[in-house]
Amino acid sequence: MLAAPPAPGDLQAALNELAARTWRHPLTGLDVRFGASTIQRWYYACRQASDPVAVLRNQVRRDIGSFPSVCPEAAEALRALYASHSSWNAKLLRDNLQVVLGAADPPAPCPSYPSVRRYLKAHGLTRKRPQRRGVDEILAPATPPTEREIRSYEVAYVLQLLHLDFHEGSRQILTRTGERIKPLLVAFIDDHSRFIAHAQWYTSEGTEQLVHGFCQALSKVGLPRSLMNDRGSAMMSGEFTAGLAALGIVHVPTRPRSPHVNGKQEAWWS
Repeated sequence: MLAAPPAPGDLQAALNELAARTWRHPLTGLDVRFGASTIQRWYYACRQASDPVAVLRNQVRRDIGSFPSVCPEAAEALRALYASHSSWNAKLLRDNLQVVLGAADPPAPCPSYPSVRRYLKAHGLTRKRPQRRGVDEILAPATPPTEREIRSYEVAYVLQLLHLDFHEGSRQILTRTGERIKPLLVAFIDDHSRFIAHAQWYTSEGTEQLVHGFCQALSKVGLPRSLMNDRGSAMMSGEFTAGLAALGIVHVPTRPRSPHVNGKQEAWWS
């Protein structure tokens, strides 16, 4: 059109003809089409410029790096929300920002969700996902055990308290199925006399094995008043604790992450 301008009155028809054509994008190779108004804007820009190629190049936005839609009040409120709730996503921050700005006196305009996302990304305010805590961390005491006074203890009578624990053997054994495993030793120790009521090897640490070993200990020494353990899964199972309650045995689990409470049992392993 620049080399052979259309005749007077034929400009609009020429623009519509170009708009109806399909063009091949030089970078992506995809088919693209442009509107008549876009081609008209390019045409007049080329006519008024001394370099028609340079005027059609991608221009840098004048407001690049700035956020005209984010007023100072909105930026301050958004930063305060992020400082208090860095694990929130952009959508949740924008919803709360709208409430905060709406309650301000006078109310401030709230930027759109895309503007909030761009603002957070440009300023490095990325979402910080909270770390998942394990069971030990959830059950951990508020005060670490090292900050508490630790004293030794001993009950006054035999069978007033039994200690229970499983211990993994240091050597592997070969089972009948040809599998190599480390056996587990369950032991029951009387707190007052340090007498080993029963000790037996098992191939797994389950409720069935625990109940079997405990019944062997009861058949040898009788019913204890209480039983202490270190909160193993089998020891805290409903079947085992219900059996203790039915026999009138007080269940005394140790505090989480406090193996020293069951120290008499741990010392026997060593």
